[in-house]
This record gives sequence, structure tokens and C-alpha cells, in this order.
Amino acid sequence: MANVPWAEVCEKFQAALTLSRVELQKNPEKEPYKSKYSARALLEEVKALLGPAPEDEDERPEAEDGPGAGDHALGLPAEVVEPEGPVAQRAVRLAVIEFHLGVNHIDTEELSAGEEHLVKCLRLLRRYRLSHDCISLYIQAQRQGFAMLPRCQVICLPWPPKVLGLQNNLGILWSEREEIETAQAYLESSEALYTQYMKEVGCPPLDPTERFLPEEEKLTEQERSKRFEKVYTHNLYYLAQVYQHLEMFEKAAHYCHSTLKRQLEHNAYHPIEWAINAATLSQFYINKLCFMEARHCLSAANVIFGQTGKISATEDTPEAEGEVPELYHQRKGEIARCWIKYCLTLMQNAQLSMQDNIGELDLDKQSELRALRKKELDEEESIRKKAVQFGTGELCDAISAVEEKVSYLRPLDFEEARELFLLGQHYVFEAKEFFQIDGYVTDHIEVVQDHSALFKVLAFFETDMERRCKMHKRRIAMLEPLTVDLNPQYYLLVNRQIQFEIAHAYYDMMDLKVAIADRLRDPDSHIVKKINNLNKSALKYYQLFLDSLRDPNKVFPEHIGEDVLRPAMLAKFRVARLYGKIITADPKKELENLATSLEHYKFIVDYCEKHPEAAQEIEVELELSKEMVSLLPTKMERFRTKMALT
Repeated sequence: MANVPWAEVCEKFQAALTLSRVELQKNPEKEPYKSKYSARALLEEVKALLGPAPEDEDERPEAEDGPGAGDHALGLPAEVVEPEGPVAQRAVRLAVIEFHLGVNHIDTEELSAGEEHLVKCLRLLRRYRLSHDCISLYIQAQRQGFAMLPRCQVICLPWPPKVLGLQNNLGILWSEREEIETAQAYLESSEALYTQYMKEVGCPPLDPTERFLPEEEKLTEQERSKRFEKVYTHNLYYLAQVYQHLEMFEKAAHYCHSTLKRQLEHNAYHPIEWAINAATLSQFYINKLCFMEARHCLSAANVIFGQTGKISATEDTPEAEGEVPELYHQRKGEIARCWIKYCLTLMQNAQLSMQDNIGELDLDKQSELRALRKKELDEEESIRKKAVQFGTGELCDAISAVEEKVSYLRPLDFEEARELFLLGQHYVFEAKEFFQIDGYVTDHIEVVQDHSALFKVLAFFETDMERRCKMHKRRIAMLEPLTVDLNPQYYLLVNRQIQFEIAHAYYDMMDLKVAIADRLRDPDSHIVKKINNLNKSALKYYQLFLDSLRDPNKVFPEHIGEDVLRPAMLAKFRVARLYGKIITADPKKELENLATSLEHYKFIVDYCEKHPEAAQEIEVELELSKEMVSLLPTKMERFRTKMALT
């Protein structure tokens, strides 16, 4: 070291960083890590020039650095110790090199070697980890490695690798090895260190790269603060992933929200990715029936997504978003689908709150909910809105402007439901622009099914039965073509879903037409024919669904799988009811229909006797089936007697 000028050492270090960050993009396809290996060689040279680690730092037993090692590893230091003197300064510089060697080995998928370097880095910094010089590096070393976790599914979608850059950690390396609790310990330790540092020291700490910069090139306080806050933001993001793995969903959502909020505060975000993460977070709130929070996330997603192409490239947004039009349109479609789920779930929740035991609107429940609405507005708005607010100033105003156009309250009548329906339908059309049947079969079908579900729930709020029929007709018109396009061999489950849904739509239409006919003194033959045609169509699709359950020899299963048990039993029940509803002037035909109806009712009763667990799935239908099994034979006997007399 004495024979090499310090400027040359710094130059080697900076060259290593350039190879890792910039030259990486120029590597040949067959040598993707060429620049990484060159950077590693330079880092090893710098390490050799710095000399061996101080004995009192490097010779501690490794066990102390593992998880569960108490205060020596992950615990909080009792006081701030600054690295003063040449020995301490050399230890810190060596720690910087060990950190970058660890990053380098992890980036080239040499995880064990990467872990070894990171543990050395932590050991060298342990005494000084709360100091102004070392806190940032220590936190980064504790959570290095998470960028290699593409399979780590979280509430918010993974950030692109370029955004992660060097901000990775031991906590993440442990996640790669499925040592989730170890990762949790490292990441929570980093969070606690940040909190203690900000409380006891407060000033922006030194960035690790400054150890190898001349005094005139040292960072400003503002830039140091920006980098340190970015380190902490990444730590929160990784904690969200760990909590997701541990199924601590409330905590995961909290940390995901905190990450998104901090990205906005520090202006360090990629608009497309931020928007899709916020939209995905809304799904957590939707599942919790927290519609105000979900609306806020989706409104913020719309506003930030609208910034695409308007923000200049930075370290966090290295690519011009206009260069990835397919990604842009895909993310736009995904955000639209999140909006569809918001509208649909809010409407369905209102339906569940107001329907009676046969699925019709209960006016008393509707009145009760109207009375509760003012109380909901008074008590919840101010408290809950403050808890999830994104952005400040103009950004906050822009998000609020989007929110004000969308209700978060359950619709209580047709007009309110229609507003949500139209919004949901707008996003259906937007989602279908990208998720087309050619190339995105499953996604396209799910969007169409959601569109159908929007019509179905809107029909619940409609009081005019003819208009309700038209809504169900629209559902059938969008679903039936899918059964033609899909290969039942490859899309068996999807085909079943669509067949069942079409059958149910025809079933509902028939019920409505029967109710309309009952109001007339003398229904004409046209109405009777319409009812029978709807009945026939419903039977056709229920039978297609039931036939799909048969084995290759066309035999219906003795034991129905749990995943299709309830739909199968419902289909049997409705087929039985449909045969009993066929209108015919032929007594012999009517008797045949009653016999077929009885056969299906008996199937339900017999199956539930053999498989008691099935009874829990269809309690109401089972009771009605038992009743019909008791009544129908008598009715059929009377019918036979009447036929004999005539």
C-alpha cells in the first residue's frame, strides 16, 4: 500500500464499479458476466493493496455473525462508536470491498462465496455499525441478495432488476435459500438500526462509495440523504416480501404501502412499475372490503401511470418508457383489471348485504343500509383517508380528483349501481384492448367473465323484469362465442365455468319470463314458446357441464371431486327444477318430465346419504330435494289416474 498512490487505489475501485454497472450492458451474449469477472479482479487488487484485516476485527468466530447471535450480530449497539484512527479506517475500507465482492459473487450466482464476503463485511463493521461512516453500508450488507428472487411473489409486483441495482442484502440471500425467518431477522435488524440512527444521530450518513473518492468529489448532504433514504425504502420493500412469505398479510400490505409512499416522497420511482404495484396493493384492500383504501390505491395508480414518458431517465428509471410499448399496454390492461375487480366486488358486496333468502332485493335491508350511510360517512372518511394518503400538494390534488369521480360506498339502488357498472365496463373495454383472445386466452376469458358478472349484479338492482332479461341476454351473447373458440381438451376447467354460467343466465331469464307470464291473465303461445326455449337452452348447458364430469367411458363419477361438488349438485337440482317447469299440453310428455325431474332430485338425496360431507355444500337444495322426492310420486300417481279416466 505504501508503494501505491492512494489515487491509484481509488481509480481501481471506481473502474470496478463502472465495469459492474455500465459495462455489464455491453457483455457478449455467451459471456454475460465478463465485466463482472473483470470488476472482481480489480476489487481483489484493491483488497490486497489495503492489506490484511485488523486482527481484532477479522479473527472473531464466525458463529457470532450468524442469525440468533444476540447483540454481537443483529442486536442494537449500546452507543455510537466512530471508526477513528488508521486501523479502524482500514477496516471500514476493507468492509466496502468485501461488500462489493459479495454483491459481485451473488450477481454471478455464486451464493456461498457471496455470503462469505458479506459476513466478513458485517464483522469488520460491527463495532461501528451505528456510526455516521458505517450505518448505510451495514444496512445494505445485512440485506444483500434479494435481487435474485424473481420467484418471490409479493403483494406488490417485483421491481425490475435495474431498479434494484446494488441495493441488495444478506436478508435477501437467505430468502433465496428459503431461510425466510433468517431473512426476517436481518431485515428487521436493519430497520431497527435505521430508526436508532435517525433518533440518536440524525444527519445523513456517508455513502459507502465515498471511502474511495477524493475530498472534492464527496457527496453533498442532500445527495447522502437521498441515497440513505433509498436504502431504507428498499429495506421496507424486502420486508413486505418476507412478511408475504410468512403469510403475515396485514404487515406485508403495510410495508408495501410504506414503500410506495416513500418512493413518491423521495421522487425515486418508475411510473409504470409504481402504478402496477399500487394497483396490485388495491386487491389486498378489496379482499378486506376496505373500499376507500382500494380506491385511493387505484386512483394513485392512474395518476402516476399518466406520468409515463414525462419523467426523465434517472438511476431508478434508466429506460425511456416509450421504448417498451408492449409493456406499457400490458400494465395499462392490468391496472384496468384491478379497477374491474373494485367495481364488481363493491357491487357484489352491496348485493349480499341487501338480498333475501331467495336472492331478491330486500327493501327492509335496503332501508337499514340507507340509515347507516350517513354514520359511515361521518365516522370513517377523515380517519381512514389520512391513513392511506399518497403524495402531497399537486399530486395529492390530482389523486383526489380521480377519487371524487368514484364512490367507495356500497350502491343502494339501481342508479348508484349503474355508475359503478359503467366505470367497470369502461375498464373492461380497456383491458380487452391488450388481453385479446389471440395470445392471451385465459386473461381474455377472465375479463369477459367479469363483464358478464357486472351485468349479473346490475340486474339485481333493476326492478323492471324485461330489462333484467335483456341484461342476462347480454351475458349470454358475450359468453356463448367463447365455447366455440375453446378446445375443451385444453381448457376443460374454463369450459366448465362458462357452460355453468351460461346455463345459469338462461335459468334466470326463464324464471323472469315465468314471473312476467304469471302477471298476465292468459299468456299467449309466444310467451309459452319463449319460456320453453329458455328452459331448453338452460338444460342444454347444464347437461354439457355435467357431461364434462364423466370419465372417458362416459360414466358419471360415484364420488364427485371437492372442487366441483357444489356446482355439480346445483346443476342437478336446477335440471330437476327445469324439467318440472316445461309447459306442454301433452299429458304423457308432462308425466315423462316429472319422472326425469324426480330422478334428479333422488340423485341429490341419495348422493348426500352416501357422502354426508356433500350435504353441507347444498343444505337448502337438499331440503327442497327431499321434499320433492316425497311429493312428486303422489303428484305423478294422480296424473296417471287422471290420464286413465280421460
